Amino acid sequence: MTTRSTAEPVLLGVRHHGPGSARAVRAALEQAAPDAVLIEGPPEADELLPLALHKDMQPPVALLAHVLDDPGRAAFWPLAEFSPEWVALRWALEREVPVRFIDLPAAHSLAMTAEAEKAEREAEEGGEAAGTTGEVSAASAAPADEADASDVRIDPLGVLARTAGYDDPERWWEDVVEHRGAGSGEGADALAPFAALAEAMGALREAYGDGGHDRDPVREAHMRLRLRDARREFGDSIAVVCGAWHVPALARRSTVTADRQLLKGLPKVKAAVTWVPWTHRRLSRRSGYGAGIASPGWYGHLFSSPDRPVERWMTKVAGVLRDEDYAVSSAHVIEAVRLAEGLATVRGRPLAGLTEADDAIRAVMGDGSDAPSLLIHDRLVVGEVLGEVPEDAPAVPLQRDLARSQRTLRLKPQALERELELDLRKETDAGRSRLLHRLRLLGIPWGEPTRSRGGTGTFRETWLLRWEPELSVRVAEAGIWGTTVLSAATARAASEAVGAASLAEVTALAEQCLLAELPDALPVVMRALSDRAALDADVGHLAQALPALVRSVRYGDVRGTDGAVLREVALGLAERVFVGLPPACTGLDDDGAAEMRGHLDATHQAVGLLGQLEAGARPEDGTSELRSRWAGVLRALSGRDAVPGLIRGRAARLLLDDGQLDDGEAERLMGLALSPGTPPADAAGWIEGFVGGGDGGMLLVHDERLLALVDGWLTSVPDAAFTDVLPLLRRTFAEYESGVRRTLGELVRRGPAATTRDPAGGTGGTGGAGGEAAAPGFGPGLDRDRAAAVLPTLRLLLGTDQDGDPARPTARRPDSDLTGARP
Repeated sequence: MTTRSTAEPVLLGVRHHGPGSARAVRAALEQAAPDAVLIEGPPEADELLPLALHKDMQPPVALLAHVLDDPGRAAFWPLAEFSPEWVALRWALEREVPVRFIDLPAAHSLAMTAEAEKAEREAEEGGEAAGTTGEVSAASAAPADEADASDVRIDPLGVLARTAGYDDPERWWEDVVEHRGAGSGEGADALAPFAALAEAMGALREAYGDGGHDRDPVREAHMRLRLRDARREFGDSIAVVCGAWHVPALARRSTVTADRQLLKGLPKVKAAVTWVPWTHRRLSRRSGYGAGIASPGWYGHLFSSPDRPVERWMTKVAGVLRDEDYAVSSAHVIEAVRLAEGLATVRGRPLAGLTEADDAIRAVMGDGSDAPSLLIHDRLVVGEVLGEVPEDAPAVPLQRDLARSQRTLRLKPQALERELELDLRKETDAGRSRLLHRLRLLGIPWGEPTRSRGGTGTFRETWLLRWEPELSVRVAEAGIWGTTVLSAATARAASEAVGAASLAEVTALAEQCLLAELPDALPVVMRALSDRAALDADVGHLAQALPALVRSVRYGDVRGTDGAVLREVALGLAERVFVGLPPACTGLDDDGAAEMRGHLDATHQAVGLLGQLEAGARPEDGTSELRSRWAGVLRALSGRDAVPGLIRGRAARLLLDDGQLDDGEAERLMGLALSPGTPPADAAGWIEGFVGGGDGGMLLVHDERLLALVDGWLTSVPDAAFTDVLPLLRRTFAEYESGVRRTLGELVRRGPAATTRDPAGGTGGTGGAGGEAAAPGFGPGLDRDRAAAVLPTLRLLLGTDQDGDPARPTARRPDSDLTGARP
């Protein structure tokens, strides 16, 4: 192809992310051979443009501009490998042709967005309509791309597609641009498609007016001024790459005075610009990106595979499906390609597009199922590609320290969500845990803790990691707290401790400080915790704070930090809960009782854990003192009539689970709660507290005396009160598994069993002395010979003494081990 010099600036109107536009721009630049290239983008980034040739720069990337005094106010200009602007930028840099950005400076666009959002808030507060300010706010995420169809009041691509008889603008664009190979033919005029597109946009603007974004006139005035400056500096041989919607405005005759008048008095802020990694997912329209496309992964494939794109695409699809254990062979690939091409022919399309490829995948590789197509859409059509930015790119000190930590810990950011299992006994994993916890404290949620599938030990942690481009803004925001992740997290924790609104917040913060290993912040947090605990008289607040504090003591022990101060505070907090809980549980309504029940359960778990930690710290004390005082509190709650039935029943159940209440006493308490003198609603609340939860059903299955008490009480509830207690009972029994509910139903249907005792004290079964009917799912009775036969093997597995006579098996209780002993 021969090159020529242009007498007038060449205006190359493009779609911001399209492989067809990108290839056409490259061909047009080769033909025009301009002396300078101007690109729609923030002029503050001109100094960063050489980094686009760096070997470590891997698109997709984005220019990030943020306000220096308010890093949270930011804007992005994303660029993919198939973006025409990126192709033009690389073309100019590779040939040492001057290249500039000519859009409205980020200093103005960020300030204008702030003013628009302020006006919107004032309008909402005054009850007025916000007008178009929502469009301005949405555009702040990518001001370079506001010319796209989704950011203007009319959709230019949609109008052109409808004119051509298409109901889908995306399909029209693929057929006309992406699959036509504009400018790629031998001897073809590479500038002709851009002239036709400019003519179409001119007709649209003439028919609909300048129906673009409110900010478009200002932006276009600035572009015209920058174009004039470039022509004075480089002459008329200039190429301008911008959104197609702007081409008629840049070609329009306008005076310098008129353009400067439009720019007069614009608000301005101090802004900084840098390169940051971007992802294909964030280029997707579904992410909310104004200039997003439906299929960034597919467009990237079309750009990188100009020859045989369908065959190469199906090969990629087959690889992904095989990794997911789908039976996909080479024959499937061949048939899918044939079907896609046949569908394109039938539908009158120049080449098989994404729609045809998806239909072929569903029919041939998925056997008509949508599951493979959904997988391919997520993995390939959208994609999980994450770009890379060289270390030479400007960054706040906190970002540089974070990058160093990521390299040291071999924890590379990835766009694909992945699970990370950590063993805190290993130094590298412990360092990863500290980093992730510190980032969460700074408001940078790179990782989210989740339940481990490999075990529940305190030395294990499981995280779900996914790096999102917006986290770069969070890092810039967190830079106000310090220059390193450690110093920033320490300063943030100390500030949060002083400004915490509740005791629970301070205890949660203390837990975070231990997890993140912030020794300099912990004393500040502990002082705030002691002050809050001393002044807070609300038992609910104390009970809510105790579990997190006890977890902090445990984490301190696991991670090798000194938890003595935390332990003392936790013990003092537990004592205050013991004293204040009984009076706080009197006179509560239903909602208050339900909330207090949650505090009761949490305190019970915390006391159990704290007792174990105390036993390890001071073996001479054991666990009896702390837990016995808590058992006394539960006994007081279980026997006090002024306490709601829900609380009394729950206290009785906790005592029974801890072995502090025998079966006879539990039966007595239930009999009192279900006596005729107790209001039915209160009795139903007692049942909910006692047998509520997923394990309550097994208690009734194994103890038919308690089940008989519940059944007898229920049959005696008056008709007038039955409708009041039914919702409580349904809520209680709905928590049981279906098998447990079915067994309980069988037991109730069978009725009371005529049990007799055998001479050894056991309960006879069917065929035994008493002839007791067997419970559903159980055998007819206890076969002592068969039970004794497994005891030697069981002792060998448990490592117990095998000398002496084998212990006679006894009936197992829910809270006993296999030999009938307490755990």
